[in-house]
Amino acid sequence: MKFSSLKQCLDVLKQQDELVQLHQPVDPNLEMAEITRRVFNARGPAILFTNIRNTKFSAVSNLFGTFERTLKIFEPQLASVKALVGIKSDFGSAIKYPGNILKALPALIHSLPLKVSRPKVLEKTCRIQDLPMIKCWPKDGGAFILLPQVFSQDPEKTSLFSSNLGMYRIQISGNDYDPGKEIGLHYQLHRGIGNHHKKALEKNQALRVSIFIGGPPAHALAAVMPLPEGLPEIAFAGALAGKNFKYAKKHGYLISADADFCITGLIVPGKTKKEGPFGDHLGYYSLEHEYPYLKVESVYHRKDAIFPFTVVGRPPQEDSNFGKLIHEITRSAIPDSIPGVTAVNAVDDAGVHPLLLVKAHERYVPYEKEKRMPRELLTHASRVLGTGQLSLAKYLMICAHEDNPGLNVNDEKAFFIHMLERIDFSTDLHFFTKTTMDTLDYSTQNITSGSKLVMAAAGEKRRHLKNEFPQHFSLPEEFKHPKIVLPGIIVVEGPHFKTYANGKIQINRLKKHLQTQTGLDSLPLFVVVDDTDFSAKSFSNFLWVTFLRSNPSHDIYGINEKTSFKHWECKPPLIIDARIKPFHSDPLVSDKKTVEKVDALGKRGGPLFNII
Repeated sequence: MKFSSLKQCLDVLKQQDELVQLHQPVDPNLEMAEITRRVFNARGPAILFTNIRNTKFSAVSNLFGTFERTLKIFEPQLASVKALVGIKSDFGSAIKYPGNILKALPALIHSLPLKVSRPKVLEKTCRIQDLPMIKCWPKDGGAFILLPQVFSQDPEKTSLFSSNLGMYRIQISGNDYDPGKEIGLHYQLHRGIGNHHKKALEKNQALRVSIFIGGPPAHALAAVMPLPEGLPEIAFAGALAGKNFKYAKKHGYLISADADFCITGLIVPGKTKKEGPFGDHLGYYSLEHEYPYLKVESVYHRKDAIFPFTVVGRPPQEDSNFGKLIHEITRSAIPDSIPGVTAVNAVDDAGVHPLLLVKAHERYVPYEKEKRMPRELLTHASRVLGTGQLSLAKYLMICAHEDNPGLNVNDEKAFFIHMLERIDFSTDLHFFTKTTMDTLDYSTQNITSGSKLVMAAAGEKRRHLKNEFPQHFSLPEEFKHPKIVLPGIIVVEGPHFKTYANGKIQINRLKKHLQTQTGLDSLPLFVVVDDTDFSAKSFSNFLWVTFLRSNPSHDIYGINEKTSFKHWECKPPLIIDARIKPFHSDPLVSDKKTVEKVDALGKRGGPLFNII
């Protein structure tokens, strides 16, 4: 169904028993977020909160809480949108197959923004303090807006096709913000709004920003969509909604006509304030840092406005379903936009950006049979790391498509086994040091600065992975409780340490000890962790610990490691130190009293009985 408003979408979900209304008074401080997490984990319905303390507005969460519900909301337009994305990424194929143009035609028609007068979002005004002040985690710096659509335009151009619609968290209380007059704007280095802000700074001009909340669900998805260059998000929003994006102008600001709320304001040039901490989608707190902030001018809303929100934390969460849908839409476009690459998986369990699994063609030196090695794969890896949000990858594992065409990159266990059977640690590890990293990754001591590692594998199997320890296997006294997570992968519980220097001394003792062991080629990956019971309990836990708690340049070691003509190499096993470092941010833990309060809602007679 084509939704022209958030309320219309909720009405349909209610008819289909995909929405529960919670009329009991709830606290926006921690309680609403805890309810949302519990209902999400139970694969429950969307939740409409109608009685929120200190606000007159209703709020909805878990709208995209299951992938099936997410598909249901967007499915009518998906085929046309997929065709549109495919044409944009490879126009040549569209000429060869004109049927694709016909399939994309509805999306093309609805991609043109339409200007309207007297939109419903301008019916009422309120203050920032009147909004639901939702705080999700105990150590958050304040309340945040977590499903915003942040609109900005290139200061040097007036065309709407030079605009950006992005989703960046908005801090609306706490810290040193002037209550109701200033709000924090957190955006990462690679985001489109950053280019607009940079140009405004060069001109010493304030940047006008509009923040839309609510409206057709397609508008929220458009704000997180990694679109091909030249396809603006507001055009995509119309294509995905099956209804043109409608807008108006007010005091020089663009207003989304179908939004539930619209906040307008200016980013003052050259000024920043502390933003955060914030319980982020990697499962840890992002800490306080200086970010631009918005001087609020107006807050508009519809008469029947509903405030949508989400909750982030260790994956999977609601935003994971956005990621699955984005993959569904862009899957066919990847081979066109990155020639030679046949499949990509940004691993959700590892926090998306820290780990990419890639399959690509290895066609260089096709006559080389006995000693095939990654060559073209490195070209593909460079292209991947230069493409949009894929550039944020910290670990990129890439294998040759020809070695196993049926290998599914979304089967993480099978992919790891395939890689470890083939990788040569003397030639196939390629480090990027002192480079830009994801702002949210705290595995390094300096925000946005760290390292990357490309692990490439091609050719025949060079080892047989085992699921058992070799005879006479042992560890140094301070390393304990080894467990096999997967054939070829061992987690080992290491001692705590206070400085990197101490941690390195401990790992060097482990290295020297392992050099005396035999039979370890069949166990080529050792990961040192704080708790092997937790890390080995599931492959999801292993991925989360290993790739979120390590910085390749600092935390990777190997047997007989050396540098040969600037190339680092070792013999197996490769060792990753994934222990918590002294500078790491805290993992997210729910407030116990709030958990008990929500437990009561799920008991017999409670409003969430049989739901959580």
